[in-house]
Amino acid sequence: MVSRRTTLKTGAGVVAVAVGGGGVLGASPRPASAEEIATSVEPDAAGLQEVLDEMASSAASGVLAEVRGGGRVWRGSGGVAELGEGKPVVAGGRFRAGSITKSFVAAVVLQLVGEGRLRLGDSVERWLPGVVAEGGRITVRQLLQHTSGIVNYTNTRAFRTLYGGVDQVVGLRDRTWTPQELLKFTAGEALLFELGTSWMYSNTNYILLALVIERVTGNHYAREAERRVLRPLGLRGTEFPGRRSVIVGSHAHGYLPRRVGDQVEPVDITRFNPSVGGASGEVVSTAADLNRFFRALVTGRLLRPEQQRELLQIRSTGRDYDYGLGVETKVVNGTRLWGHEGDIFGYQAASWSTEDGRRQLTVSYNPWGSGDPESFIERLLAVAFRNR
Repeated sequence: MVSRRTTLKTGAGVVAVAVGGGGVLGASPRPASAEEIATSVEPDAAGLQEVLDEMASSAASGVLAEVRGGGRVWRGSGGVAELGEGKPVVAGGRFRAGSITKSFVAAVVLQLVGEGRLRLGDSVERWLPGVVAEGGRITVRQLLQHTSGIVNYTNTRAFRTLYGGVDQVVGLRDRTWTPQELLKFTAGEALLFELGTSWMYSNTNYILLALVIERVTGNHYAREAERRVLRPLGLRGTEFPGRRSVIVGSHAHGYLPRRVGDQVEPVDITRFNPSVGGASGEVVSTAADLNRFFRALVTGRLLRPEQQRELLQIRSTGRDYDYGLGVETKVVNGTRLWGHEGDIFGYQAASWSTEDGRRQLTVSYNPWGSGDPESFIERLLAVAFRNR
């Protein structure tokens, strides 16, 4: 996406509040290790807010974040909820989280594996006969870890032609896509590499995994995720909207840049049917919910021990992160983090947790301006996971 600059006013952050002893970040019943001591440092409220304000002045129309650590929770925001209006971004507001959907899908798949209803070594053909070329050789594990070699449907020429410009995206904003229609974009496409020999991120993998979940359980993947993850964890701000185009509740608006002569104007894309992302990128959530979800996921609350070990088996990607089964991982300030990043038109998000669950960061922003948002996210990570 081409970023553009718009004059913005920054919003104030919310001061850190304490979490009680029975809350998300309780005290350890054993002596803390050096790493645990480092990751239990309270959030640097001033440093975090500074990054958000600078980001909102040059790279985003709005941004929000929540950091948990040291028994404290810090929430902050910057920019405006809607361009041309003075209302600040609500730090506890909802947002589209894109590919973070994949981690929810992976949690459901691994729970089914733990229940003996599915195996990581099962072929796609076993559950979805005739749906994928080479499906008899491609396994569930390879779908989860992006080692299947299946082409990413959003990278195909047919898809990029259809969604090739701002006016085209806006024209399709109410279009409902079925998983089968999304898979058609990859029809006739050869595998990118021999199975398991390399790594390439592919949204197609998770469209297929959702269909596997449906075949195994008889339920839509979203219903299984709600029953198995959202309700047990109390994630009341999270939903899989399907074809619903409106974000319910407080939220910042998302924009795309349209060039008109020598000027660039923002096109509001907040109202958007996310079925084009489906199980690869439709989730709507909050920073608090995503922090709670990834803490539960990486610390083993959602999975049995064997599946937990599988979740955290790392595959090198050649990018600035490596990949487990539906989760990204990277090292910041010497501490290994687990989580996922995601984007969909007008919105980008990232959620990260330390492996021991003692510190989390979730950030959502709406790209807009001449600055590089990734540089600000790197700074935010550095501050959030500072060891002292």
